[in-house]
Amino acid sequence: MARTASIVGVTALLGYATLQVLGRRSGSTAAERRAPLPGDEVVGRPQMVMDHGATIDATAERIWPWLSQLGWHLGGFYTPSWVDRLLFPDNWPSLERLDPRLVRDLAAGDRIPDGRPGTAEYVVDRVDPPHVLVLRSTTHIPPGWDRSHGVRFLWTWCFSLTDLPGGRTRVHLRVRGRGEPRWFIALYVAGIVPADYVMSTGMLRGLRRRAEGSQVPVVSGREPLTQS
Repeated sequence: MARTASIVGVTALLGYATLQVLGRRSGSTAAERRAPLPGDEVVGRPQMVMDHGATIDATAERIWPWLSQLGWHLGGFYTPSWVDRLLFPDNWPSLERLDPRLVRDLAAGDRIPDGRPGTAEYVVDRVDPPHVLVLRSTTHIPPGWDRSHGVRFLWTWCFSLTDLPGGRTRVHLRVRGRGEPRWFIALYVAGIVPADYVMSTGMLRGLRRRAEGSQVPVVSGREPLTQS
């Protein structure tokens, strides 16, 4: 019995360690992880960095509109439907088609909601269509923890789209984060890094499937953002 428990424990630890590695680099190359990207300067001396990549059989121009309609109760984040149902039940399913009312010309300062109004959101830090989109956030912490526990957290998402021969595109997603206090960051690294393997790789697969599929727009009935 003790031997079985030890085997289970070791297997669980190895599985968790694997998720920590995959959460930091799944789909990316060593060269991509070493390369500087726009937005790196926003989070100096990051305590966690995740790089993920995918090659999509579509041009950057075809991919970009999908990024422009990202958001909670907008186009979604193209994560797997089971993830949306299990982890984000208040969100709506990610759209399978472009919605002409939600596709927008992003500009620095625009907001992309990641929850109900007044909760989590991203702010567009830099945008260079159709190749660079940098998002930043200081709002992805439990409500009230900034006041009660002194929690601060800044993180960025950088979508970098590089043209490849044959009308293909390499999409590199980099996530960087830094915050305080240390115990909070330890919890974030312990939980968010493994989760990012599911979330970010799922997002890139969803983005690939949509960008490589039909581009016929469909009005979803969802309301566009009314303010930046």
